[in-house]
Amino acid sequence: MNAATVRLLVLGRRLRDLREAAGKSLEDAATSLGLSVLAIRRIELGQVKWKLPYIKILLQEYGVQGEEAQAFLTLTKEANQPGWWHRYRDALPEWFRAFVSLEEEASLIRAYEPHYIPGLLQTEDYARAVLRAGLDDHEEIERRVSLRKERQRLLTRPGAPDLWVVIDETVLRRPMVPPEVMRGQIDHLIEATTTLPNVKLQVIPFALCIHDGMYGPFHLFRFPFPELPDIVYLENALGAVYLDQYPDVTAFQEALDRMSAQALPPQRTEAFLGDIRKEIGA
Repeated sequence: MNAATVRLLVLGRRLRDLREAAGKSLEDAATSLGLSVLAIRRIELGQVKWKLPYIKILLQEYGVQGEEAQAFLTLTKEANQPGWWHRYRDALPEWFRAFVSLEEEASLIRAYEPHYIPGLLQTEDYARAVLRAGLDDHEEIERRVSLRKERQRLLTRPGAPDLWVVIDETVLRRPMVPPEVMRGQIDHLIEATTTLPNVKLQVIPFALCIHDGMYGPFHLFRFPFPELPDIVYLENALGAVYLDQYPDVTAFQEALDRMSAQALPPQRTEAFLGDIRKEIGA
């Protein structure tokens, strides 16, 4: 998966459905535009910005007219607009741009994290301390902190997605940041889980030695668009992998379900976090 926006992906699938409903092949569409079959395939996969003249010709070719055609063109114009994260492109790796787009459009975000507090729940101080471990440039660090703050706005906006995160107890106890930063971070987690009804946090305690997430962190995105399947995001040292095939996604969803059943229930999260907060000190 590349860095195409979710809306381009959705519109591409809708355009493919219109073509198939009209009984047209990829070759037919390519001939009507004077393009290659590969170019039409890329349009339908949402891999390129759409040229409105091309789309108008295709809609006419598929017999889509009137209000339906106008609505499709309006959505196309919106999808062609760069996302808000475009202004952070200097601080946003290419392989992570698709992630931000998925995050922005998802109705449900589930995640497992064994190393860090997930970005959507990090405080500025925590994010800054973690970023310093891999970056030396102060300006770049501050740009990435600013980007992370901007991403977090989606949790409190109208129609905010549900965020359901499972973390290892190690995340809360590893001394990767100063104690005062971790205290502030835990306070923030308590506030988020008690005041935001769309945020659910579970902790896998040390006592659960073996579980399904031991191979590493991942995210699962679900969308309000029937054209778009669930997508799993995996990160590694060289970049990221995006999975959308049903068997692959199902394997990760089932792993999350099992971990959620094994982890502390969400209603015990506040007390558990409070205990760790006391251990760190005032």
